Formats: sequence, structure tokens, C-alpha cells
Amino acid sequence: MPTIRSSTDLRNHYNEISALCHETGEPVYITKNGKGDLVMISMEKYDELFGRFELFRWIQDGINDVKYGNTLPLEEAMKEIRDNRNVSVETGN
Repeated sequence: MPTIRSSTDLRNHYNEISALCHETGEPVYITKNGKGDLVMISMEKYDELFGRFELFRWIQDGINDVKYGNTLPLEEAMKEIRDNRNVSVETGN
């Protein structure tokens, strides 16, 4: 069951609500004038969720590349990876 608190609670009990987010890893829904307004989560949880979204975006990009033929044969792809790795080692980049 979601935790719902008012914006007044957030203002008056910030430390308590912050601790709740950190301890449970769950979001706290903040209402304003009785209606949903914000969702509060810990930075750790935000970073985790954002990382998942990025991963899903990269997977979707790869699926789209295959769908539209933006691919290389394995040998060419591996050569490109090796060449880029060597350039990075040589230049320090």
C-alpha cells in the first residue's frame, strides 16, 4: 500500500519522510490540497531507476539498429572495437 503524505507533512516532518524513503526504498506520494502533486524517493533509488531506464533505452536502440539494418558483420565490429581500444591506450583517452 503506498505511503501518502501531505505537503504540510513534508514541510513539518521532512526528516521523518526522508528516513522513510531511505529505509523502505519505496516512494512517498505527496499531496497538495488533497490531490497528488509529487513523488519523493531517495537519491539511491532514483539512480537505480534512472539506470534501468537508460539500460532499456540502450536495448531499444539495439533492437532498432537490427530492425533497420544498422549493423556490422562480427569481424568488422570486433576490428572497430580493437582499433578504438588501441587508440585510447595510445592517446590516453
